[in-house]
Amino acid sequence: MGANKSLIGIILALVVAIAWGSLFTVKEWERAALFKFGEIVRTDYEPGLHFKIPIVNNIRKFDGRIQTLDADPERYLTAEKKNVIVDSFVKWRIDDVAPYYTTMGGDTVRANIRLSQIIKDGLRSEFGKRTIQDVISGERKKIMDILLVNTAAQAKEFGIRVVDVRIKRIDLPEDISNSVYRRMEAERARTAKDLRSKGAEAAERIRADADRQRTVILAEAYREAEQTRGQGDAKAAEIYANAFNQDPEFYSFYRSLNAYKATFKSENDILVLEPDSDFFRYFKSVQGKTK
Repeated sequence: MGANKSLIGIILALVVAIAWGSLFTVKEWERAALFKFGEIVRTDYEPGLHFKIPIVNNIRKFDGRIQTLDADPERYLTAEKKNVIVDSFVKWRIDDVAPYYTTMGGDTVRANIRLSQIIKDGLRSEFGKRTIQDVISGERKKIMDILLVNTAAQAKEFGIRVVDVRIKRIDLPEDISNSVYRRMEAERARTAKDLRSKGAEAAERIRADADRQRTVILAEAYREAEQTRGQGDAKAAEIYANAFNQDPEFYSFYRSLNAYKATFKSENDILVLEPDSDFFRYFKSVQGKTK
């Protein structure tokens, strides 16, 4: 009876071991490959629980998340045979497990080394076609786009999908930096001087035009003022003449009263005239007639 229990226990242990060896799980961030006697037979596993044949099959799992290759800064020659120091990085992930395992042995370090060489060759080619001014000022994005397309095409053979290629920084050796900065400073100074001269010319032109317009406006205003004044004086003279013609005697009397008022405004005013002067004729008679 004891022997039967032992046998049953052994059988159960074997069943559990076989069942345990037949099950495997694939996490969401993993990529799995099923091998049969060392040969890949399946790679399209979804995340979850899966079965395999013990001893016959074995499983290799790989990190399917995005990897970052942060390459060390490298020196590259431009079209002017000047050195530039470029710091770049690459984002990549496993796209097809079978060729990735076949070409890279499933080794991330080996994949980074191969991608690094591809990126270096691409940077060397692109920088060799351009001047320092091009790579610093205007064509960095264009270079990154070209590198992404070329690197992705080559990496696809290794089962790798290149997500992004970025140039973090482009530095110049100190001697070249000083030369470039001096040239840029001279160029900016020349541009500033040219803009100042154009501005001064425009200012003089605007000032001269404003002075001319001011002179014309003042002349026209003076002309119009004189015309208005002349018309007013003529109208006043006409009114005075009409009033005088209606009653010349009263008008003469009124003018004399205004003259008296203006003459004798102060007690200190002194007027030396002969008593029979025509100025005092209305003092003697309201009609202004001398007796």
